[in-house]
Amino acid sequence: MTTQQQPDFDAIAVGAGFAGLALIHYLREAGLSIRVFDRASDIGGTWTWNRYPGAMTDSESYYYCLTFSKELLQEWSWTRRYPDWKETHDYMRFVADKCDMWPHIQLNTEIVAAEYQKDSGLWKVITESGDTFTCKYFISAMGMISEPVIPKIKGMDTFKGPLFHSSRWPEGIDYANKRVGIIGAGATTVQMLPVMAQTAKSVTVFHRTPNFILPAMQAPMTPEWEKEIKENYDEIVAKCRNHMFGMAFDTAEGRLAVETSPEERERIFEEKWTGSFRWVFETFEDLLSSPDANLWASEFITRKMRERIEDPEIADILVPKPGEYPLFAKRPPLDHGYLEAYSRDNVHLVDIADREPIVEITETGITTTKGHHEFDIIVLATGFKAYTGALEAFPIRGESGQTLRDKWQKASKSIMGVCVADFPNMFVVTGPQAPFANLPTSIEQNAIWIKDCIEKMEKEGYDTFTPRPEAEDAWTAHTAEIHEQTLMAQGDKVNSWMMGANLEDKAPRVLIYFGGANVYYDKMRDSVDQGFPELEFSKRVA
Repeated sequence: MTTQQQPDFDAIAVGAGFAGLALIHYLREAGLSIRVFDRASDIGGTWTWNRYPGAMTDSESYYYCLTFSKELLQEWSWTRRYPDWKETHDYMRFVADKCDMWPHIQLNTEIVAAEYQKDSGLWKVITESGDTFTCKYFISAMGMISEPVIPKIKGMDTFKGPLFHSSRWPEGIDYANKRVGIIGAGATTVQMLPVMAQTAKSVTVFHRTPNFILPAMQAPMTPEWEKEIKENYDEIVAKCRNHMFGMAFDTAEGRLAVETSPEERERIFEEKWTGSFRWVFETFEDLLSSPDANLWASEFITRKMRERIEDPEIADILVPKPGEYPLFAKRPPLDHGYLEAYSRDNVHLVDIADREPIVEITETGITTTKGHHEFDIIVLATGFKAYTGALEAFPIRGESGQTLRDKWQKASKSIMGVCVADFPNMFVVTGPQAPFANLPTSIEQNAIWIKDCIEKMEKEGYDTFTPRPEAEDAWTAHTAEIHEQTLMAQGDKVNSWMMGANLEDKAPRVLIYFGGANVYYDKMRDSVDQGFPELEFSKRVA
């Protein structure tokens, strides 16, 4: 290293979830010193913050994990098809213990600013307590859905009871025999409602946009299933790496819904209705590209949903109408008894989109245009500032002094979601314009690319990489072009967080690379093989 000033660490990462752990493994393997900071009191990232009742993964357990160690894959045993937050959190602590990662992690430390120092070529990272650390490489491992959206509702500060976002669930709060109001009806509420309804006096959901809800079909991990998984982990990991959404799914074998008779199409839809997102990818290959195929799939899902809802009026609120919006324009949740929960006497539904908009929150509850609903607890299940929120939550200043928040006010540009022009020696794990896929798979692919880039710099004596603006423009244009070819481009019509259309302070934008996670991973490997043409490398004068 030719810089005059020696940094405190070679690399500093913010976020001790899957990304933080992956970075510790890969950068330590490259011989670097790394410190991972997290404001939480434990590792886990999403699975430290999201502790609401019913919180669990939507990816199946056996591939929702890090794969850098075959030994760890064999040693850890999952208990069921979809682990809850606690089991996932326990798994991450298992990884940190087994791989001796704790010395590289500093918890209870909030980062409040990060600034690139042109004079030294180092990053200065500042904590809430005023401590300052320097590093050569600054890395965001903060996750794509970690910064909550807090709605602006009149009177929110007047409510006398607990009012909080679902991702900031208070320790020890007791909702048994309490009247609970939930604002929002996305994936969180789909998981939360069936569990809370079992002991709460009442639960009222304030609902805006209907969801296409797929069945999870939870199942225990039997010894026979676990044996099959562990004997075939190489194939499972390869499937994830080569799947368009990073999942260990089979393909639809070239089948197209538009070339299949209605009777055969219905048979295949029914046969594959076995839980998880597999149904979307293992039935037909054109469900996300052909409007006709997408509509047939949507009609099948909505028919299945209505079969499980007793009250037709409630079904009219919960179930998307034919042609209302395409399947996957809004991320579909997986269901663990959500639809059936509305048959309970203590569960109520309020349509705030068309029938009963919220007017204000009062000392005792929520007032709508039709009356007042009294609550002991109000939960904001109002989603996240996806992909960019955590990166904009505190000032991260690049070479020009501009913050990421200012840079991304109109368009959230990046190079493959891992680098940003004007921010030298900074990496982002699964940032904007990366794929929306099984996150541990994408995280590891990003971490490997980061490791390879740093190894090139250290081996060849470079001090700085500068992301090329033209490469950023090219990736942004490529991502937008692909997005326009998909039905996901209609997500702005239904406030989809996948386009940032759930934010009040920004216009919808292209946040996700929809060219296929497998294609994206190939492009990252091509970048490595070509010597990282998206970056300009330089040496400082000693």
